[in-house]
Amino acid sequence: MPRPALHLAVEIDGDGAHPAAWRRAAHSPGELLTPRRLARVAAVAENAGFTLVTLEDSILPPGTAGGPDPVGRIGAVERAAFVAASTSVLGVAPVVATTYAEPFHISSQLASLDHVSAGRAGWVVGVEEDPAAARAWGRPVVEGSDALAREARDGLRVVRDLWDSWEDDAVIRSVATSRYLDRSRLHAIDFTGETYSVKGPSIVPRPPQGRPVVLARPELVPAGLTDVALVGGATPAEVAEAASASGAPLAFAEIEVALDTPGESARERIADLERYAPWEGGPDRLRYSGSAAGLVDLLAELGGRVDGVRLRPLVLDEDLAVLSRLVLPELFVRRLAARPLPGTTLRTSLGLPRPLSRFTTDGAAALVREETR
Repeated sequence: MPRPALHLAVEIDGDGAHPAAWRRAAHSPGELLTPRRLARVAAVAENAGFTLVTLEDSILPPGTAGGPDPVGRIGAVERAAFVAASTSVLGVAPVVATTYAEPFHISSQLASLDHVSAGRAGWVVGVEEDPAAARAWGRPVVEGSDALAREARDGLRVVRDLWDSWEDDAVIRSVATSRYLDRSRLHAIDFTGETYSVKGPSIVPRPPQGRPVVLARPELVPAGLTDVALVGGATPAEVAEAASASGAPLAFAEIEVALDTPGESARERIADLERYAPWEGGPDRLRYSGSAAGLVDLLAELGGRVDGVRLRPLVLDEDLAVLSRLVLPELFVRRLAARPLPGTTLRTSLGLPRPLSRFTTDGAAALVREETR
């Protein structure tokens, strides 16, 4: 039996996964925050055949993240909207932290992004662990893994309910009766959690996908609230075990990547950057360094064990070029990876069904099945 094709995602925030990646970037430092730079990277990813890109973010002020080379950044949702407008098939998933942020605002932002992208929006659920984020927002500190997970869980529930608060046919635009909305199809969500309550409904019509695709770490959010679990592991076997245990409809392996380039080996490139800062990477995250052929073999090994991968290149300008020329073409030739099709939503590309609003009879029954999964 042929293995299911992998879905391919790539993180395109900043200049790469290494904190000193900007020192090897192919552009001047001042170009990093320009629309031209972002559009160029997104175009390379789309033309290469990636299913989606993700955009890291933080509400921490520049200089508080502890890195040796702090930089400013434009908000991930704003960048995602620009990427959506400058691409046609690429899914776009910004990181948005539920810690300290208002779920109502998150819901509106991501619903708007789904409308702008014609159904290509996703959401990587994030958290803010540094107390400096609380000070920046003037909020009490959320401390401990349990409290952070509670904020993520409650925030995600509220956001999903707000997306559902407009039924699909709530907008009627009846000239004859001068009615734009059928108010009976708008619903108050009446959420009450441990730290806040939200009435609703949303101010944005239901997203084209019903709900944008939700990606999250399985230890952070219950499987019933997640579309894609982002799983780690030091070896392919550990990744496969984490994917199996996630319980989510899909599981993507998190992989940090440093590739051989025509002029230097991956080891030499890493050593050059290590002069400035260590490449600490994410906790328990698979890391590959070496040839493009070796990465293809690793992804082939993961095929059938996970549904996709999210790659984090060492230096975007260098590794993304190798990925687009030598890695993805080979994956497509060997039918190891799936390429998104024009005119499809991100959910369709990932093989995920479009969810019904929980305020409909069938949607309420489906929600019970999801959350008890």
